[in-house]
Amino acid sequence: MKQGLSLRVSQHLALTPQLQQSIKLLQLSTLELSQEVDQMLDDNPFLERTADEVAREEFGLPQADTPVRGDDLAAESATHSVADYAMESKAVAESDTEVTPLSADDSQSWEGDGSATLSPDDSEWGGDAKAHANNLGGDDDADVAELGRMQQSLQSYLHGQALALHLGEEDAAALRFLIESLNDDGYLEDSLLSLAKGLAGDDTEQVEQLLHHFTVALSLLQSLEPVGVAARTLAECLSLQLRALLAQHGADPAQKPLLAVVKVALRICTHPMDLLARRDVKRLSQLCHVPEALIREAIALIARLEPKPGRRFCDVERNVVVPDVLVVKVGHGPQAKFQVRLNAEVMPRLRVHDIYANALRQHKSTGSDASTHAALQQRLQEARWFIKNIQQRFDTILRVSSAIVERQKNFFTHGEMAMRPLVLREIADELGLHESTISRVTTAKYMGTPFGTFELKYFFGSGLGTESGGNASSTAVRALIKQFIAAEQPKKPLSDNQISEMLKEQGIDCARRTVAKYREGLRIATASLRKTL
Repeated sequence: MKQGLSLRVSQHLALTPQLQQSIKLLQLSTLELSQEVDQMLDDNPFLERTADEVAREEFGLPQADTPVRGDDLAAESATHSVADYAMESKAVAESDTEVTPLSADDSQSWEGDGSATLSPDDSEWGGDAKAHANNLGGDDDADVAELGRMQQSLQSYLHGQALALHLGEEDAAALRFLIESLNDDGYLEDSLLSLAKGLAGDDTEQVEQLLHHFTVALSLLQSLEPVGVAARTLAECLSLQLRALLAQHGADPAQKPLLAVVKVALRICTHPMDLLARRDVKRLSQLCHVPEALIREAIALIARLEPKPGRRFCDVERNVVVPDVLVVKVGHGPQAKFQVRLNAEVMPRLRVHDIYANALRQHKSTGSDASTHAALQQRLQEARWFIKNIQQRFDTILRVSSAIVERQKNFFTHGEMAMRPLVLREIADELGLHESTISRVTTAKYMGTPFGTFELKYFFGSGLGTESGGNASSTAVRALIKQFIAAEQPKKPLSDNQISEMLKEQGIDCARRTVAKYREGLRIATASLRKTL
């Protein structure tokens, strides 16, 4: 075998730990960033919170506004094209243009600024604002999850009522079991037989005994508040509420017209629910043998009932959205401008721990201490880069938000119907950033405006052609559809085809199928279901 040497030239793109962390922090939401900061504070002894205002680094917003050089933009484009892949997978194909991750040694190096020495003054490594652990903006604010847990559950409410029934031991146990078997909507999804078999197994005699106790307990449970609880089906739930109305007003002669409507509603509930959902008055009139006018009154009465008795007890997770940037109106009249500011409440205020950094600086590594000293230097550099990447994250968010506000001035003046079409590429070209960077910045980041709080992605939308040759934003078209439907006659709701024609009269070319898609996105029912009987 002949041995020889050969040279091979290839290009490799290595994602340094600093760049990986920068990409990661950029795509985190406010809550996730707070958790990441807490984790870093626990892991890195050189990092600490500070309540004092500290000087920003040279990589702040003034430098961020400097136009990006062509070669830097090309490098960023190449970096972002592989960033997601490189963050998820370590293995890549070997070729002349392969993207190779760093080696095990390099992946732990945080000396990305090219400096192997310690900074003479580490107090300069600081952020802008203190981040609250609960994201509510104050130390005295209650935790949202705790507020949710304070709400009384449906089960505890029913258990409290059951104590007043003075039942025997077996019936009380059966009632408690059924209460715990209810779902969040207050329905009993499992049959009594399946519940009994689940407890007794193949013992037929015990199954029959349990079935008897469950039947008694179910009757008692359905007599408790809220009315309609422990129903097995929607029809049974509605029927329980209608029977409660009969029991409440049955002895009052003045309520005869209402009782007649309630009885018709009970008959409607004995027929398939899809007829009620479709409001098929004619078919229901034939099945119930009553006039259509009475059917309409009964349907209106059923619409006022509660289809989910446990709804008000449901422990819904409350998500508090805290805006990352705030838009403030400055001035009045035609000279008014909209100023974009970072929300100081969500910005972590961090600094390098002076005492630890100074101690490390004064300590000289010798012999066996060299490896420990190098590891501590690395942790210090890691703390510096973490602070820098957080500052860069908020600087980028502010730059993108400012560009969005500049492009969508009409929205902040006239509302969503004045929104103009906007795509990520426009902002990316204006700021000299990669399109994937804009995508990361606008995901799970929120802007507080005079019209409410919106995700940054809300301001981007495709365009629909107009007669004048321009484009109308899909967001503005949705707002226009919502306005048309809000002004329609309840007895003659607008069909999708009519809305499409009305948009064409406004100069917007929008097909019926597109109208239906936008209407469904707005969670607006079809014309037949919006019609008032």
